[in-house]
Amino acid sequence: MSKLSENVVKLLYKKKLTISFAESCTGGLLSSYITSINGSSKVFNMGLVTYSNNAKIKLLKVPKKTITKFGAVSHETCLSMVNNLSNISKSNISISITGVAGPKGGTIKKPVGLVFIGIKKKNKTIVKKNLFKKKTRNLIQKATVNKALKMVLDII
Repeated sequence: MSKLSENVVKLLYKKKLTISFAESCTGGLLSSYITSINGSSKVFNMGLVTYSNNAKIKLLKVPKKTITKFGAVSHETCLSMVNNLSNISKSNISISITGVAGPKGGTIKKPVGLVFIGIKKKNKTIVKKNLFKKKTRNLIQKATVNKALKMVLDII
């Protein structure tokens, strides 16, 4: 899929690390990028597509009150997603993604292209707010995946 995903898989393998994802607005695209690389089965543990609020609550144990108070697309929800994914997967590195890929669904407070990416490795957890100014849903999703892969390289 991309040189970036190839580099991530190679580095994870070299460092004997495993990775898991909880994706919402990317709908499994990040998992697809990684699993398209030969040898990814040695580093990729799981990918959950928790697109609906119900999936976030049931599978990832995101508290319903977090989603009600802050919304599915929020720092708080993304943080809960990555922390709970880490507990579920037992991977060395966990990534969560939640956002508004568009072309509709955006608001003034949460415009199309707003994406939160969470990453957790051991006791280090980072949630980054991104605003991708791309024109299409597909480009926002690809930009999100590329940003997530770069975050993985930075944390390794």
